[in-house]
Amino acid sequence: MYESLKAQTEYFHLYIFAFDEISLKILNELNLEKVTVISLKEFESPELLEIKSSRTKAEYCWTCTPSTIKYVLDKFSLIECTYIDADLMFFSDPCDLLNEMNENGKNVLITEHRYSTLPKLYSEKRAGRFCVQFVTFKNERESLKVLNRWRSQCVEWCFSRYENGKFGDQKYLDEWPEIYQNVHILNNPGGGIAPWNIGQYILRKTENSITGIIKKNKNKFDVVFYHYQYVKLLENGSVDIGWYYIPQKVRKLFYFPYLEKISKNEEMLNRTFTEYKTGFTKFDVNNFKNLFKTGLKKIFMYNMIKLN
Repeated sequence: MYESLKAQTEYFHLYIFAFDEISLKILNELNLEKVTVISLKEFESPELLEIKSSRTKAEYCWTCTPSTIKYVLDKFSLIECTYIDADLMFFSDPCDLLNEMNENGKNVLITEHRYSTLPKLYSEKRAGRFCVQFVTFKNERESLKVLNRWRSQCVEWCFSRYENGKFGDQKYLDEWPEIYQNVHILNNPGGGIAPWNIGQYILRKTENSITGIIKKNKNKFDVVFYHYQYVKLLENGSVDIGWYYIPQKVRKLFYFPYLEKISKNEEMLNRTFTEYKTGFTKFDVNNFKNLFKTGLKKIFMYNMIKLN
């Protein structure tokens, strides 16, 4: 994500929150350009520490999303801050997305999942209309009202389950366009190409970018970033890229370049830092449902890519 962001724009500074000691050590030693590394010791408030033990690692990361944005805005007195997921790769300048928000006179930016037909049937109710993958807040009174309320909600409830219209940090965003006048929903489909929406686009590589065509209306756009949800490294040298169907052309355009970079970075980290070891995912076979799903993956190699 960092390498692709740096390649696509010079107008950024990345604030990375290191949620464990090994990440903190490695990031500090790498001393990346245009990066500030923030430790949990610096960041965690008494309020967060009080509820930390009640959340899983993933749930606690989600809980902290709005708190990280607030911390950066307050600590570094920024004009605006954009939260981005770590599993993104940029293919053109994300400043275009922020310009769209500014042109519309808003101070909060959110992105839709834009589900394709089948994923929409079983994902939208649980995961929500919007995706916490690229969320911008300006350091202004009206946008901070949205941010502070979201932060309070996540501290109160943020779990990896659907319950009473809530799911993680994400479902809270569904009501924002209804209750806030200062929230802009991104129109550019290039901001958020992902496994759950690729079915509605024709995607092809040009000389300097990847372009898309919306099948429904034939509108063209440049891909700004792809969201690599679910990608898991396995001990047998394969990569599991999830359950949404990923066509071979999409694998070549997005996954092969991404996995090549991931592999090279893993080699560098294992070689340079003796305390670092690549983390592999093991299939969960604790119940019949997971055993059945694992069987499908292993027998039919569904959405599996073998690394060379």
